[in-house]
Amino acid sequence: MPRFRARERVALIACLLLAGCHRDAPPQPVSTPSGQAAPAPAANVPTIVVLGDSLTAGLGLQPGEAYPALLQEKLDHGGYHWQVVNAGVSGDTSAAGRARLDWALGQADVRILVLELGANDGLRGLPPAEMKKNLAAIIEAAQAKHIAVLLTGMEAPPNFGPDYTVSFRQVYRDLATEYKVPLLPFLLDKVAGDASLNQGDGIHPNPAGARIVADNVWTALKPLVDRETASAR
Repeated sequence: MPRFRARERVALIACLLLAGCHRDAPPQPVSTPSGQAAPAPAANVPTIVVLGDSLTAGLGLQPGEAYPALLQEKLDHGGYHWQVVNAGVSGDTSAAGRARLDWALGQADVRILVLELGANDGLRGLPPAEMKKNLAAIIEAAQAKHIAVLLTGMEAPPNFGPDYTVSFRQVYRDLATEYKVPLLPFLLDKVAGDASLNQGDGIHPNPAGARIVADNVWTALKPLVDRETASAR
């Protein structure tokens, strides 16, 4: 049996884990990561949709521990009358997220889309050019509906080589520049690689790690919420 270096072994485990969690069926409207139906969004409340993969869905966490739920807490505590819809599906690639975009943007009064996709593209070594095309289509569709977009970046595993890593990272920067959308460079900043902040798979944040992810996202999201709130007055 070939002997893998530690970081390659982690990437391999991640590939097997995330690929195995893919769901072919579209998600049920406003479903929690546990699979239990959540209340439908109120039609008259501005909505943030978080479109993502298992990092958004909260794989291995209780529904209230996933970072979209923590964003809702921040909004509530800050006196914002907004709601967050968790549109994360474990195993989704950028192509899979694009395929269910109509459902995601069809939620009530969507004002902001948090776009968290690409991790599974990187784990599977899919072409960055295809990922860019899918993410661009998502951004264009949102902007056509006058929905603000927050793009969250991801890093590719190192086992596909430095050229792939650089090309993968550059996709997010290029999209942010081309479409003039704010970019959170790395969703898992201060979490990735820290065993105390991740579950046993070494990939998905534990509750403490999810709180840091929520802080990361909130730093970039709050200015958008403030801007959209002010424009509605």
